[in-house]
Order: sequence, then C-alpha cells, then structure tokens
Amino acid sequence: MTAEKTKSILVVGGGMSGVTSALEAAEVGYEVTLIEKNPYLGGRVTQLNKYFPKLCPPNCGLEINFRRIKNNPRIKFYTLAEIEKISGSEGDFDVAIKLNPRYVNENCTACNACVEACPLERPNEFNFGMDKTKAIYLPQDFAFPLRYVIDDKYCKKAECAKCVEACTYKAIDLNMKAQSLSLKVGSIVWATGWNPYDATKIDNLGFGKYQNVIINMMMERLASQNGPTKGKILRPSDGKEPSRIAFVQCAGSRDENHLPYCSSVCCLASMKQATYIREQYPDAEVFIFYIDIRTPARAERVYLRAQKDEKIKFIKGKVAKIEEDPSTKDLTVTAEDALTLQRIHEKVNLVVLATGMAPNTKEWKAPANISYDTDGFILSNTGVAGMYAAGCALKPIDVYSSVQTATAAALKTIQSLVRR
Repeated sequence: MTAEKTKSILVVGGGMSGVTSALEAAEVGYEVTLIEKNPYLGGRVTQLNKYFPKLCPPNCGLEINFRRIKNNPRIKFYTLAEIEKISGSEGDFDVAIKLNPRYVNENCTACNACVEACPLERPNEFNFGMDKTKAIYLPQDFAFPLRYVIDDKYCKKAECAKCVEACTYKAIDLNMKAQSLSLKVGSIVWATGWNPYDATKIDNLGFGKYQNVIINMMMERLASQNGPTKGKILRPSDGKEPSRIAFVQCAGSRDENHLPYCSSVCCLASMKQATYIREQYPDAEVFIFYIDIRTPARAERVYLRAQKDEKIKFIKGKVAKIEEDPSTKDLTVTAEDALTLQRIHEKVNLVVLATGMAPNTKEWKAPANISYDTDGFILSNTGVAGMYAAGCALKPIDVYSSVQTATAAALKTIQSLVRR
C-alpha cells in the first residue's frame, strides 16, 4: 500500500458536524468516507423546526451541504453503517464496517407506491413516536439520500411482499443481507452526536406517565411543517390547542443523579419554542420554570425579548412535581418560587421538559482506545494519534459551535496525514 493510498479520512457520524468535517477535508483534496448509522444524513438538526443563530429551518443549511456532497467525487458516504473494528495506528488504520440492509436499492424513485400498498405500521422514531409510518417508509420528507427503507422489526418480508408487487422499478429486495466493508484510512473524525436525556428516569416530572408531558425535541417536531401535526402545536392526549404551557428547565440537568452538567442550549431552546407558541396562539400563556437562565453572548437578546412579552412569565424555582387531572388530562406544576419563597401550583394544558444533551458515546463506545470524560464525552485529546472528535461528541454545544469544531477536526486530520 503506497503512502498516497493511506492519505484518506474516515468520518463517523453524518450529522451537521460529520458532514462539515467530511466536506472541509474533501474540498481541500482528500479522499473521505462518511458513515452514518441512520438511513439518512443530517442528524439531530433534521428534527429541528428552526435553529440558531438565524432561526432558519434546518433544510436551509443542509440542502447546500448535500449538494456539495453530491458534487464532490472525493466523498463516499454510507448510511445504515456502523463501525465493527479498528486496528492499526495513525496513518495506517484498518477499519471494518458493517452495512446493514436497507431492502431498497438505488432504483428507488420515492414514488410512494410501496407505502400505499404496505398494510403494516411502525412507530415513527423521527417524530419520537407521536405518529406512525408504514413498515416501508421515507425517513423524512427531505431525506438524503431520498430513498425508502424497510424496518425489518415490523416487515413480514415474504409473508406479505405487497411492496414488491407495487414497485414497478424493481427497487425492493427483501432478501438483501448485511455486507462488510474494509477501509484503510490515515485519520478518523468521531462526530457521533447526542441523544436527548431519557426523561422517564426523572420520576417526579411524569414523562412517559402523562401524555401531555413532552420533551423539548418533541416540541420541535410538533412545530415543524413535516412533523406529526403538520406544524400545529397540539396536545398529544386529545389534539386540542393548548392555552397554558409550562417549560421546565434543567429537567435532569445539573443533577448528580442524572446529568451533572449544563447543556448550554436548553434555555435558548425553550425561549425559541415559547415564540412558536406565541406565534400560533397569541392569547396563550407561557410559564418558564428555571434555576438560572443562561444565554451566552449575543443570545442574551433572545432572553430580553422574551422578558418583554407579557404572556411569558419566568418563575425562578425548581419544579418539585407534576400531577395530572385524569378527567381533563390537564397538569399541575408544583414549585417553590425562590424569589417570593411562595409555593405555587400552576395549572397548565401542556408541559415541555427541557432535557439535556447526552453523548451517544455514553452508551456506545468506539472500538478504539480513545479517552472519555466522566460524562461520556470524548476528550479533545482523544489519547489516540490520528483520531479527533467534533460537535456534541466533545461537549454539549449548538449547531454553530458544532460546525466550528468540525472544521477544526478536519484541519487536524489533514495535519495528521501531512505529518505522515
């Protein structure tokens, strides 16, 4: 193997950070392989309604990046892919990758005939289970690649095969098997992203017990035009319009029993979501229960604007419990106002928990001897020469900061290859 052939880069994770690292390295002239475990690229950003700093829809930025990927022959990307094994050292890593079956090949035109024929349904994890798709489905309206996929946990394969009969393009292969891919790369970027903290672990806040207690990412989906309610914010229990909504900040965060750190973006996210509500329902009342409001740098203007809205009330107090009225499904939020020292009981129609960001590496460890902090984030000095981390694999940060760290990681991988 010549030195030139090993001067390639692997990026693990196809969210905004991974896509950015891949593009920055490829556009300088390096060969890049990008892998993603989901059946589409874009990561968590694709699930947002709007994101900072411009409050534009996610496809505004992603569409440009996807076009750059399409037009760059130096980037190869694989979805439904996962790392199985890594060996070797900087400049000469051997990587084994498992490519899970999609059961739909490149002939797919996204015509939707297969979905219309499919009799089976599955919970839609893209919308956090708030609606369903068929067992064969398009992951989301703006999916890249724009190709359907079959969930083999729900598909009956040959017992049904109605999708095969409906497809005139011979795009469906129910016998498709997992494949193995072997790569030799010089450096690796870990851009493995994050998950919302599991709010079912927070016993006193009622998530998973009460239908009208949701997490902040579920609110993003409710407000999105391609979400379960086509952008209309409605109560999950009965589809009614909420008139009183509570946001509970630091839901599980800054808590030694859950996430001991601040995720840095939750305060801003809740105030952004409060504007979603106020735009749809001008008479709605919003209550934001907080420990401290943290809006760094220029984001302070978002807080100041929210403070001026007479329909948004900030309550400095940690929520003790949330209880449901079984007859109406309304919720009572109990907290102590730290400023007045009064115990308050606020009755609302909907509660949004501002859950923090947990790194995917908390549950899944890379098959390499890299270093993590006590919370599961990859250390900036990974401990392995030639391996670097980007985005929320490093720490909880917003999209803008994720792009910055991704660009930095791309530069480090290039420097690593040049050193070799």
